[in-house]
Order: sequence, then C-alpha cells, then structure tokens
Amino acid sequence: MLRHQFTTLMVMLGTIALTGYLYVIIPKGFFPQQDTGLIIGQSEAAQDISFQAMTEREQALLDAIIRDPAVASVAAATGAGGGVYTINDGRVFIQLKPKKQRGPIDQVIARLRTNVAKIPGITLYMQAAQGITIGARLNKTQFQCTLNDPDPDELSHWTDVFVEKIKALHSVTDVATDQLNAGPMLDITIKREVASSYGILPYTIDNTLDDAFGQRIVSTIYTTLQQYHVILEVDPKFQYGPEALNGIYIKSSSGQQVPILTLVDTAVKVAPLVVNHTGQFPSVTISFNLAPGVAIGQAVSDIQAVEKGLHPPLSLQTSFQGNAQAFGASLKSTPILILVALLVMYLILGVLYESVIHPITIISTLPSAGVGALLLLMAVHFDLSVIAIVGILLLIGIVHKNGIMLVDFAIQAEQSEGLTTEESIYQACIKRFRPILMTTMAALLGGVPMVVGTGVGSEIRQPLGYAIVGDLALSQILTLYTTPVVYIYFDKLQTRIFRRGRTQAPAAAEPQQ
Repeated sequence: MLRHQFTTLMVMLGTIALTGYLYVIIPKGFFPQQDTGLIIGQSEAAQDISFQAMTEREQALLDAIIRDPAVASVAAATGAGGGVYTINDGRVFIQLKPKKQRGPIDQVIARLRTNVAKIPGITLYMQAAQGITIGARLNKTQFQCTLNDPDPDELSHWTDVFVEKIKALHSVTDVATDQLNAGPMLDITIKREVASSYGILPYTIDNTLDDAFGQRIVSTIYTTLQQYHVILEVDPKFQYGPEALNGIYIKSSSGQQVPILTLVDTAVKVAPLVVNHTGQFPSVTISFNLAPGVAIGQAVSDIQAVEKGLHPPLSLQTSFQGNAQAFGASLKSTPILILVALLVMYLILGVLYESVIHPITIISTLPSAGVGALLLLMAVHFDLSVIAIVGILLLIGIVHKNGIMLVDFAIQAEQSEGLTTEESIYQACIKRFRPILMTTMAALLGGVPMVVGTGVGSEIRQPLGYAIVGDLALSQILTLYTTPVVYIYFDKLQTRIFRRGRTQAPAAAEPQQ
C-alpha cells in the first residue's frame, strides 16, 4: 500500500462515498420486531351491536384461534375496560407455543388473520407484543398516525379520504382507525302539551326513563364485610332496541296508565360513540402494521407522500404517534449526534497531539467501520435500526483506538529515533499489528453469540451483533492499509503549512525593522 499511496487514498475516499450512499439507501427501522410468543389483538364489531351479541362473536373468534396448531392458549375481554371504551370492542391475548414447535410469529399472525376473516360480524387486528414500546396509547395495530382538526365534520371527511389512500399502499397492512361516529342514538322529544293534558310533568318522564334504563342505584345493603348496591332497571331482555319503550307506562294524575310512546316522539339518529382528543382538539388515530419485508421508514415516507398528494386544509394537522413518532425523531437526530461525536473526538485528539491535522487521520478510520456494518446488515436483510446504530457507535472507540495506536507510535518514532514519515508509520504497523488484532478479534468474537443466538427476544440483539461483526471485520483490514497512507499525506500537508507559515513570518516583521 505504501508503494501505491495515491491508489490507496482513492480507495479510502471511495469508502467514505460508499458509506454515505449505503446510509441513504439502506431501509431505516426503529426497533426490530421481537418474537415474544405473545400476540395482542383488538376485536371490533358493528357500532350498534349489543353486549350479548358481542360476546357471541368474541367466543367465535376464540374457537377459531385455539384450533391453530401454533396457539397454546387464548383469553379475551369484552366491553369497556382495559383501554377499550365501547361495547363493540374487545381485547384478545394469544399465547403461542415455544418457537421450536411453530413458525415465525409473522407467519402465525398471517395464518390467524386468514382464519378469523371467515367469521362474520367481527374483525380482529393483531400485533406481536414487544419488549420495548414507545408511548402509552392503546391501538389496534403497531404504528399510529393522528389527524387533528377543530371541526369534527371536516375531520371525519378527511379521515375517510386518508384511510382509503393508506389502504391502497403496499407498504402497510391492517389499516384501522379509532373513529366511532356511526353509533345509533334514540332521540326522545317530550310532547309537552300532551303530557300536560294527562297531568304528567317532563320531570316524571325523565325519571321513568332513568329508572328503566339508567341503572340507578336506589339502595345499598350493608353486611358485616361487604356492601351491595341495589340497581333499579327493567329486565335486560327488554333493553335490546327502541321497541323497549312499548312496555313503559306512566301514571297520570287521574291514576290512568299512559303509554310513554303517547307522550314522546322518537327518532333514531347517528351519533359518535367516542370523541377522542389529542391535546385540546378532536382527533382520529389511523393505526397500521408493516407489510412483510417493509421497514418503518418506507411506510412513513409513503404516508407522508399521501398527505402531500391530498393537499388537506391547514386546519387539519397530521402527526405520527408512538413508535412511528420516535422513529422520526431518531432519524432526524442521528446525523447530528454522529457529527457532534466526531467534533468532540477531534477536539480531544487535537489537544492530545497538539495538532490540527493528525486528529483527522484518526477520524478517517471511521468510514471503514460504517461501510462494513451497513454492507453486512443489507446482506442479511436487516434494517438500520436504533440497535444497529448503537452497535456502530459502540465501536467508534475500538476503531479510534486502532488509529491512535498507529499515529501515536509513528509520532514518537519520528521524534525520538529520527525516522522519516514513511519509515515511522511502517514500523507502527509492524509493532502494533498484534495488539490491534487482539482487541479487534476479542470484540468481534464477542459479537458472534448475538448473531447466532436464538430464543425469546433474540431479534432485538441480532442487529447489534451484525453491526459489531461487520464493523470490525472490514475496519481491521482498512485501518491497517489506509491509515498509514492518510498519515503520510496529512504529515506532508502539515509540514507544507508549517514551512509556509515560517517563511511568511519575517516578511510580516520586516516593515517594523
């Protein structure tokens, strides 16, 4: 390499360009999806379904799920509670058999999705439970995008438009929303003149309806250890629909039993079951899962492209939530974090060597580490996730250590032994080869168990192992071969700058004489 210095320098510059190119094209991810053996599902039925009918549909789901050969057990909860606010929603928890007795969790979810789709009247959205999640919002699927608008009608219109466009994307699947704006509402208007003719006050009609359907607490029974509320209501079998009013009568002032339908007008209307808010404004959250083999970065880009193409009004604000929001924040901050780290290292090395040039020689070892990690991650079809970036940052110290060992030895050899630049860096490579190889191989072999290891949650450790192995496998070679050439060129540059400054100094002082 020392005989072909210019070619080696071009290889190093090409490595820097390749690192930047690979960083742009590699799929960006957040946290790798783990196979924890647990699937969390949220079921959704028609908004006008009764609790009894919802229970029947939920039981049909459980019967279909438990027949799958990969499922060990399943449990469900129906109705409001546990993050679910309406009767037409339910929660399903599916515990899978050990990994050796089944396929990957993505394949199990795909198979279950096909089986439960045959059950009429209910839809099940599933996602694999993760060891690391961002945000406390409970949703049907893994990633979320929220729409905000002060006008509920405008929000409802644009939600339908967004959902239709997002469902057409190939990068996402299981698109759902938390919009529940089609619930049935029985609007009752009192005929005041008719009620007055019978001597019945509107207050009496209100109380009668509350007694029949409001589950009013009329008394409390106290025992030695417990207390029990006494609830007044009509028999639940008479509460299925508006026809329940047919059996309600109110006593008039003369003692006559008057049907309540004589005293009121009724109309069935549509009303929202829930009005969600983000901050102070009404909101709708669109949730989605990733299609097989798609990174979250691609899905986020596609949804942002949909928003640009639709040109929504300025009053409609969109934002990602949970993991998708954290991914966007990390994607923006990662380049800044790396640049700040490089600046801090440059300042420390500059103070250490009292030079503005040789710190750049040491920092030039980093592209070889980055390109190795990116190439190996792409070869095994892994995203550039937060875990992989952590692996790259962890090895900055090791890669820098290799460069520091070479440069430090070369500088000492030049000053103490009077060697030339080429001779000193050559001796540095010979004498420091063994410790460089020892530390590199120790770290590389330490990452191998994370690459080949299996078990619950191993998916989140594998990108870290691949990044370590890829970093060290290539940086070991390029550090030994490119760093000496970079050192020689920068040493010549530093000597040239020093000589120019020394020759210009007398010229600047000459007028004062």
